[in-house]
Amino acid sequence: MIISKTPYRISLFGGGSDYPSWYLKHGGLVISATINKYIYISCRELPPYFKHKNRIVYSKIEMVKNINDIRHSVVKSALKSFEKEKIFKKSGLEIHYDGDLPSRTGVGSSSAFVVGLLNLLNNFFNKKVSKKTLVDQSIYLEQKILKEVVGSQDQIATCYGGFNEIFFLQNGKYQIHPLLTNSKDLSNLEDQLFLVFSGIRDSTGNDIANRYVSSFDKKNKNLIFEIINQANHAKKIIKDKNFLDLGPLLNETWKIKRSLSKSISNSRIDMIYKLGLKNGATGGKLLGAGGGGFILFFVPQNNKINFLRAFKNFTIADFKFENKGTQIILND
Repeated sequence: MIISKTPYRISLFGGGSDYPSWYLKHGGLVISATINKYIYISCRELPPYFKHKNRIVYSKIEMVKNINDIRHSVVKSALKSFEKEKIFKKSGLEIHYDGDLPSRTGVGSSSAFVVGLLNLLNNFFNKKVSKKTLVDQSIYLEQKILKEVVGSQDQIATCYGGFNEIFFLQNGKYQIHPLLTNSKDLSNLEDQLFLVFSGIRDSTGNDIANRYVSSFDKKNKNLIFEIINQANHAKKIIKDKNFLDLGPLLNETWKIKRSLSKSISNSRIDMIYKLGLKNGATGGKLLGAGGGGFILFFVPQNNKINFLRAFKNFTIADFKFENKGTQIILND
C-alpha cells in the first residue's frame, strides 16, 4: 500500500499568464500558495481473486479488466504510461481517491490530482523522479495527452508547495522562488484571508477558460499584461509586509478578471462578493476559471467579527499555508 498527499493551492495574482498560449509569446508571472487541505490517493496491488483486474474508486467505482476500459481519463492515461510494468501481466491495481475539498472549486484540484497520482505511481513502481520531472510529467499529461485547456501554475504549486512567485519564460521553462517563508508573517496573512464557498461550478468551467484563452491576442491582451503588472506590485507589497495593501489590489485584480469573460461571474458570486465588501473585506477574488467555487476575501483583523457575522450561514474553509507540496506519506 502506498499513499500520496497533495495540497490544494490558492492563486493570488497573475492568473491567466500561466497558459502556454500566453507565456510562450509574452512570458508570465503568478503568485500562489499551497494550503493545508489535501488530496489523498492510495494504491495497492489488487490480489488475483476477482473477475476484475483493476479497481478505481472516486465518486464512482470502476472495476475493469483492461486499462483501456477505465472511464476516468486521468487515471487511464496515467496508467497507460506504466502499463508495460510486470504487475499488469499477472494482476492489477486498486486506486482510491479522497479530497478535503470538492473538485471544480478553483483550488487547483484537477492538477493536484494529476500530480498526486503520478507521484504515487512513480513511487509504486520504484521510479525515483525529481520534483521538476514530476511537474513536467503532469503538465504533459494534462496539456498534451488529455488536451485540456489549463495553465501551468497548479502543477508547479502543488508539486513544490509553499508561498511562491512562479515565472514562466518564453522558452517554455519556469522559475520558482519562495516569496514568503517566515512563520509569523504567514500566520499574520492567513489570519486575514477567508475562503467562502459559493458552490461547485458546472462542467462549463473549461469552456470559460477556452473562451478567454482563445482571445488572448485580441481584446484580452492588454488585460493580461495588467494582471502581470499587478502581480509585480503584489510581490513588492508581500516582500515589504504591507499586507493591508493586498485587499484593494485583489479587488482591482477581480475587476480585471471579471472583464475577461461574461461567464466568469454570475449573480450569486456577485452577491457574495458585495456582501463581503459591505461587511469588512477590502478586496477579494473568485479562484479558478470562474462560474463557481471559492471566493478569497482579504479582511483586516479589526473587521473580522462583522465579516464572520455576515457569513454565518455560508461555508468558510479554515486553512493555513503549507510548504511541503506533494508527499508520499505511506509506503508499506
